[in-house]
Amino acid sequence: MSANDNREFVFKLTILGEAAVGKTSLISQYVESSFQEDYKPTLGANIIRKDVNINDTRVRLIMWDLAGQEKYNVIRSMYFQGCVGALLVYDISREKTFAAIKEKWLNDFKKYVEKEGAYILIGNKKDLEEQRMVKTEEGQKLAEEIKACDFVETSAKYGENVEKAFENLVRQILRNYGETID
Repeated sequence: MSANDNREFVFKLTILGEAAVGKTSLISQYVESSFQEDYKPTLGANIIRKDVNINDTRVRLIMWDLAGQEKYNVIRSMYFQGCVGALLVYDISREKTFAAIKEKWLNDFKKYVEKEGAYILIGNKKDLEEQRMVKTEEGQKLAEEIKACDFVETSAKYGENVEKAFENLVRQILRNYGETID
């Protein structure tokens, strides 16, 4: 039995972004490998758990899928307590959702998360390439500007890069905790 065999962490993550950018769909694809065509807005927050192994380290992810609608702004701050990471999600076919990352969601995360948390920028709905309004280069530039640990374009519908996005975030959080990660 190696020293790392019983290393376990519990990380609280938040998934942030405007309404209908695909936050719930990303989680469903990551946890259940499923996608729902019909859109149902999240009311308040959904909490989803997934256990993952990275190298010899077990990580329990507690993912808070926060509603993007304005009416939840007042109560949203309490959902950040204990959070160590975030997925900042925008829809590549809606410029307004991209602008909101810097104007709103990153500010909320930095304001309410007590210590330095890790965050990744995700351009979702890559399957809507013909409707693209936000160029990949713009996403990469914003990720550098806001010091995101990574930038990934995903398709929650087809599962493209979804696993990669979550895993890259978890790896960065582990590094923040002093873990050696390949």
